[in-house]
Amino acid sequence: MSKYIEVFIEMLAASRGLSKNTQESYQRDLESLALFLKEKGKSLELAEDEDLRLYIQSLFEKDMTETTVMRHVSSIRQFYLFLIEEEVCLEDPTSLLSRPKKRANLPKVLDERQVELLLNESAKDRTSEGIRLHALLEILYASGLRVTELISLPVDAVHLQDAVLIVRGKGSKERMVPLNRHALAAIEAYKKIREEFLPKGRKASAFLFPSYGKSGCLTRQRLGQLLKVLALQAGIDAKKVSPHVVRHAFATHLLNGGADLISVQMILGHSDISTTQIYTHVMHQKLIDVVEQCHPLSLKKKIESKP
Repeated sequence: MSKYIEVFIEMLAASRGLSKNTQESYQRDLESLALFLKEKGKSLELAEDEDLRLYIQSLFEKDMTETTVMRHVSSIRQFYLFLIEEEVCLEDPTSLLSRPKKRANLPKVLDERQVELLLNESAKDRTSEGIRLHALLEILYASGLRVTELISLPVDAVHLQDAVLIVRGKGSKERMVPLNRHALAAIEAYKKIREEFLPKGRKASAFLFPSYGKSGCLTRQRLGQLLKVLALQAGIDAKKVSPHVVRHAFATHLLNGGADLISVQMILGHSDISTTQIYTHVMHQKLIDVVEQCHPLSLKKKIESKP
């Protein structure tokens, strides 16, 4: 059945223009299901609704998040619709498959002091690796880029004179993201040693952060590892630090500083503002504090409570 998975992925790529990362996600999801069924003596084309329910249950038992499980369910549904259209399957085993209910989980957030600790710690390392990591972290916290957007930045995406990045995000949509002076300085320092990361035998690369790996640029896994090591050095729980968490911190701290939701949405590249609104949870306690400190009845109560 692997050939059907491959044909399915090719069909999605051609009809929807999916990114390579999205294609790989579909393939991993379906290969995971195929392996689960194989261990039970079943195949993809002969799977029944009960087999799929057991598979979904096994994902939850692996402590996968509801969002990840929802992605698996979506991949499976689309794949079986494809098999029916190709007349490989006569019936759709996903027709009775219930969709896991997604909870609006609040994002993990680093406070401003913790981000400052990370930035200060990365600035201490003046090796080439350290200079690169400092540039990556400064860009990430200055722009809130998705990790894939960051590692795959082309060299010409950086416009130092205009202090902006031109980012190609989801759906190949371009957006302009401003950079602060700290990020600009870190990029300039990094560019001086960038050639040290070029693959052997190559004098140039289109990527701002080239690497020796197959992809030609720094991988998201490697960046995640580097940030966790940095977190430990800064005295922060490594489990709380990832590129995505720094993106959350960027958005949260902007809103705390008074930025409007529409501006944050545009910078983050969210197509739907409801996605951006999840960051407003951090303002809840801040608003409570404002009322406690500024409301006339709260002030009166404080005065009356004084001896």
